[in-house]
Amino acid sequence: MEQLLELLQDNAQLTPAQLAVMVGKEEGEVKKAIARYEKDGVIKGYHALINWERTESQKAAALIELRVTPKKDTGFDEIAGRIMNFSEVESVYLMSGGFDLAVTVVGRTMQDIAMFVAKRLSTIDGVLSTATHFVLTKYKDGGVVFNSDYEEIDERGSNLCD
Repeated sequence: MEQLLELLQDNAQLTPAQLAVMVGKEEGEVKKAIARYEKDGVIKGYHALINWERTESQKAAALIELRVTPKKDTGFDEIAGRIMNFSEVESVYLMSGGFDLAVTVVGRTMQDIAMFVAKRLSTIDGVLSTATHFVLTKYKDGGVVFNSDYEEIDERGSNLCD
C-alpha cells in the first residue's frame, strides 16, 4: 500500500476512515497496515511542519557539510551516530560528492549555530573540515510551500498565471 504511505506523508492528519476511502480499502485494513508500518519502522513518526518565521520564537537553521575520516571497522556510522545525538541536529545524511556528511542544525541564533560548529562539531575526532550554510529564507520544506506570496511557477520557470 505505497499509496497509503504517500498520503500519510502528505498529510498525517488524515483519519483511517479518510485514508480507507482514498485507497479503496476497509478502515480496519488501513489501521492494521499503519500499525504494521509503525512496528516495522517504515513509519518513523509524525510531526507538524512549523513556519517559525511567522511566530514570535527566534530560530536559525543551517546546513553543514562535513568531510570526515571514516573509522576502520564502522565506516561513517560511528561519527554519524555521535553527530545525530546532539540536540541541535535535525538530520544527518551520508552524501556523495565533495563532502561526506550533510547535517541540518537548528539554534536560537546564527551565533549559537556558529558556536555549536566551532566548539562541538568540528572538535569531534575524525572531522576534517566543515562548511556552514545558513538558511536565510525557507521557500519550501517537506513538500510544503512556506510563503504564499510567491506565484506558482511551472517546471520550465514560467508563471502559470500568464
